[in-house]
Amino acid sequence: MSYLSAQLQEVAALPADRPMTMPGAYYTSQEQFNHEAETVLRRGWHCLGRVDEIPNAGDFFTVQLLNEPLIVVRQADGQIAVLANVCRHRGMPLAEGSGNTKRFVCSYHAWAYDLDGGLMRAARMKNAGFDAKNCGLHRYNMALWNGFIYVNLDQDAAPFSHPPLDALLTNYDSEAFRVAHVAEEVWNTNWKCLVENFMEGYHLSVVHPETLHGYTPTGLARKLKGGDGFTSYAANYPRTIPSRGAGAPNLTEDERLRSTLFAVFPTQVASQAASLLVSLCIFPLNAGQIRVKWTLSSYGDDLDAETIAARIALWEEVNREDREKLERMQIALGSHHALSGPLAEDDYEGTIRDFQLWLAAQDRL
Repeated sequence: MSYLSAQLQEVAALPADRPMTMPGAYYTSQEQFNHEAETVLRRGWHCLGRVDEIPNAGDFFTVQLLNEPLIVVRQADGQIAVLANVCRHRGMPLAEGSGNTKRFVCSYHAWAYDLDGGLMRAARMKNAGFDAKNCGLHRYNMALWNGFIYVNLDQDAAPFSHPPLDALLTNYDSEAFRVAHVAEEVWNTNWKCLVENFMEGYHLSVVHPETLHGYTPTGLARKLKGGDGFTSYAANYPRTIPSRGAGAPNLTEDERLRSTLFAVFPTQVASQAASLLVSLCIFPLNAGQIRVKWTLSSYGDDLDAETIAARIALWEEVNREDREKLERMQIALGSHHALSGPLAEDDYEGTIRDFQLWLAAQDRL
């Protein structure tokens, strides 16, 4: 066990009322990142985007997850599949970006694959050892949940299942939200830093005084459910602010007056409000860099085009503010003086402790 793994176990074993952070090296060490890439990240369920990004047969988008290039595609039968974006002949990528296609054709030797990954044609392949049935694209474990698409690189992974989180979000009818905006950015920060930042309300009023403080002030943050593989908190609104949309019919008054922020470990963080759903999919690149894909979705006709455009602009600024702070912090975390420090009380940073407990449990597997 490395010294960082040992320290993670020590931090996880602390009393609940005396939580501590991990030292800076936990976020800057490339050796630690390599360990995570082979364990917690490779075994985890990763959100790739929203189902309605690929509404029609043949619609697809590509993703790089760790060292695995993926194709996310809507098959002819309407089902979604996640395929290896690697030709079975010589390893050429089959697709780039996003679009619509009837088949995936390799640009190197023209091997062609159906939307389900089966090999359709391989010109001039007449050797006795060639069997088209054994040359289909690898299909990954995938799951659909609340309109999101997830993949797991481990073929023996346990099923995607978070019943307490299901119960927390059920009234929002998240599956009915429709994508209005998709963007991708590279941030110079560790993947765990963004998870922790997004999932704590302690920084809201300080980092986002103009964008978020007015309707989600730090003082109203309250921790919600946490469990195996997830955590959540409520960014509550002052009762004096105007309505931010009606949302689904079964929402309670409390649910209409808050944004419910949740993380599906290891790499998805999201903010679910009555009429707006923002999700960040985190794709770790190395110890100090991530690719972030974020989507903004709205509920039915609750928000008009002008309001949606304003919310997109707001979230662009919120992400810019967080990115600026995290990129500055990533540099400082490399200091010998970036030591373990105390966390705030449960309502403000209890979600970070949930994350630590889960990471420690994964490190013991």
